[in-house]
Amino acid sequence: MKISTLINYAGGFKEAVAEIKELEQAGLDVVWVPEAYSFDAPSAMGYLAAQTEHVIIASGILPIYSRTPSLLAMTAAGVDYLSDGRAMLGLGASGPQVIEGFHGVPYLAPVARTREVIEICRQVWRREKVQHMGEHYQIPLPQDRGTGLGKPLKLINHPVRSDIPIAIASLGPASVAATAELADAWLPAFYTAEAADAVWGDALRKGAQLRNSDRTPLDVYAGGSVAIGDDMEALRDRGRPGAALYIGGMGARSKNFYNDIFAKSGYEAEAKIIQDLYLAGDKKAAEAAIPDDYLAKSSLIGPDGFVKERLYALRESGVTSLNVSFAGADAAQRTAQCEKLRNLVDSL
Repeated sequence: MKISTLINYAGGFKEAVAEIKELEQAGLDVVWVPEAYSFDAPSAMGYLAAQTEHVIIASGILPIYSRTPSLLAMTAAGVDYLSDGRAMLGLGASGPQVIEGFHGVPYLAPVARTREVIEICRQVWRREKVQHMGEHYQIPLPQDRGTGLGKPLKLINHPVRSDIPIAIASLGPASVAATAELADAWLPAFYTAEAADAVWGDALRKGAQLRNSDRTPLDVYAGGSVAIGDDMEALRDRGRPGAALYIGGMGARSKNFYNDIFAKSGYEAEAKIIQDLYLAGDKKAAEAAIPDDYLAKSSLIGPDGFVKERLYALRESGVTSLNVSFAGADAAQRTAQCEKLRNLVDSL
């Protein structure tokens, strides 16, 4: 199992990169670089490429609507070149609030667009002349839609790799099925080993049936917060605000994928209660309504034996790589947690 984490640069980017370098020495394999509507991810990925030696540098995630497919491919190839083949292109649809509210682009057909983006990216990396006549992207642009002077072009540079890994953050059945069919890695949300098959099993199997046999098996990233040791269980409560926000307040009452996943995970009654409380403005009560059982199953917080049991459960459910955050008051404590996790993972 690889170990990955999302870089958090709220306290300063250079300080965060210094911590990633320490985590790299402690056993970190992958660092995800977020974007949302903050600073762009590729600039940070280039800096990480220069400062690190072994970690895979992954966008976590780039919204497919914010760049053309060709630019997404160029960007991944550029980071792959700077890092000597350590890039991973993490893609996702984001949501209409960001795409329409910040980028000013219609949030339409996310699954179909993702499929076309992946196809175009792989053409670019193979240095083929890019020709794609899809429903959402036409390259070169048809003559009746522009000057008529566009012609098929291929990437000038020779990429380090002709097939850069693509990770997809997806939630709904159609998008998860497409991920299992086309992507190299999957970033789910609200993943618990016990409910994974009930929530996503059908979609994953549907996509796997269509997967090209030449591609390696889908790399599934999940895990949660990490705090390994005695008397750590109280740290699970730190997950309450974030869980309440997504389960209760993300999206409309009638369309909240996170709430749907939580309900399908065995917490149907709780999902409704949390949403009602959150939308009524009682965020603290919504946080208190998050079941202790869920907080335990969705984290790696507790004694060595408990965490090892959770790692076994994750692996048995199909998780192949860990996506975690490390608890700790400072970089030294978080690095120590990474080292503990590395040792436990290697002992499985």
